[in-house]
Amino acid sequence: MADALSVLRQFTIEKKSIDERDEQVIFGDFAWPKTAKTNYLAWGTGKDGVAKEYYTIDCILFLLKNVHLQHGQYVRQAAAANVPVVRRPDRKDLLAYLNGESNTSASINKSAPLEISMQRPTQLKKTIETDSTEPDKKIQEAEVMKDKERLAAKLDAQKVTSMIPEEIKSSSLSEAMTLEKIAAIKAKRMARKRNMIKGDDDLTGKDKRSFVDAEVDVTRDIVSRERNWRNRTIVLRSTGKTFSKSIFGLLQSIKAREEGKQRHPMSAPLMNQDSVRTDKVPYNRYEQERIQKQKQDEKLRDFGIDTTGTFHGKNIKSVTESVGRKPQPEVKREPVKVPMSRPISEARPAPSKRVSRTPVIVIPAATTSLINMFNAKDILEDLKFVTADDKRRQGCRRESEMLIQRLKPDGSTVPFRVVDNVAKFTHDDWDRVVAVFAHGQAWQFKGWPWDGNPTEIFSKIKAFHVKYTDTPMDKNVKNWSVVVLQLHKQQRHRDRATLQIFWEQVDKYIAKLKPHLRA
Repeated sequence: MADALSVLRQFTIEKKSIDERDEQVIFGDFAWPKTAKTNYLAWGTGKDGVAKEYYTIDCILFLLKNVHLQHGQYVRQAAAANVPVVRRPDRKDLLAYLNGESNTSASINKSAPLEISMQRPTQLKKTIETDSTEPDKKIQEAEVMKDKERLAAKLDAQKVTSMIPEEIKSSSLSEAMTLEKIAAIKAKRMARKRNMIKGDDDLTGKDKRSFVDAEVDVTRDIVSRERNWRNRTIVLRSTGKTFSKSIFGLLQSIKAREEGKQRHPMSAPLMNQDSVRTDKVPYNRYEQERIQKQKQDEKLRDFGIDTTGTFHGKNIKSVTESVGRKPQPEVKREPVKVPMSRPISEARPAPSKRVSRTPVIVIPAATTSLINMFNAKDILEDLKFVTADDKRRQGCRRESEMLIQRLKPDGSTVPFRVVDNVAKFTHDDWDRVVAVFAHGQAWQFKGWPWDGNPTEIFSKIKAFHVKYTDTPMDKNVKNWSVVVLQLHKQQRHRDRATLQIFWEQVDKYIAKLKPHLRA
């Protein structure tokens, strides 16, 4: 569909003539009323609740005609001619777009409703070109009126003349003729009527065209009042999606994934894998025993000791003579290697177990403790206190152990393992324990190393105790070497500062006593 602003820009760039006739602006085969609105948005409209206003074709044409004038003189002449004015902020941008200096403009609203162009009929074009519009119109209107009158006369004329004689009119029809004759007359009348209707359609192609041309003005008037709100091109335009962020980002991620798969085999060393496998002999326990035995036999042969010899059946003289004699060198026979089929588990040596460097934090298993497996992640990772009852109401499940990520000030994270049951702890696990939360009862440390003595335990491991600010201190906690973290029941904004003390103490403890752990 033709756009008035685009057509005006094309005619301006190509310097074609634009005709103005009968309150219409004619661009070749298209025409718009002078008051037709374009999709160029006026400055200051469409914002802060102000309704959108668009420049008309007449307004833009008047600017092009008076572009050589200063803006003040142009405004005065436009007001005298009763033509809308192009506002000063839009003047430079609009002229640059119309003259072809820029391909688009930020003020062009592509979703605005467009005016429908009125295409000029062929017959009207010929009349305009021959400059005989008025006489031809009168002649055509006269011919159209004559055709309409002739058609109306044919339609209103009496189709069938009376076939009943005068003597039958004055008498009863049933007395004058029989029922069969009346039926025959009716059938003949209906047949004649049908033939007359068919024969009445004698309008030529010229007459039909005259009726069509007569309705052009009415149709054009109706079309000029229509406003195209949506079309198939505007509907396909998306205003809420940005392809550079959504579609292009997805395509780039897929492309990067495919390139990563292609580079993966290239990153392998260029050496021959078969040569490496042939050089390395897979580990076999039985083969190692045979090799060790061969080494021992070689050492004994150097001292002249025959491990396979025997003194059975010999006397003392033969034994003493054989001792003084030098042993004959023996030809070493290399054992024939018989290929053996080994299971997959013995094809490669089993790697040594890797020692974990993840620090461990032990918390109480009692449900009455302020910190347990329900809220440990919120307290230690998010630095926000949430009661265990609230977590239960939220449907959270109790974990046997968890791994939290501690966010350091430099932005890096360190994993910490949190448990509440140490029954299966090994020596390596106890070596990685960096903090313990004491509930207040000595039975919490039953089965622990150091005979379960809290005083001895807290001298080896950093200990903490969590309590409310308005609750009294436990008697056992007073006698223990623990760091007390006091939380307010209502003021949650103080939690971060209080819980940050815990991580500061843990960092100092790890740096001083267990630097081999992650921190």
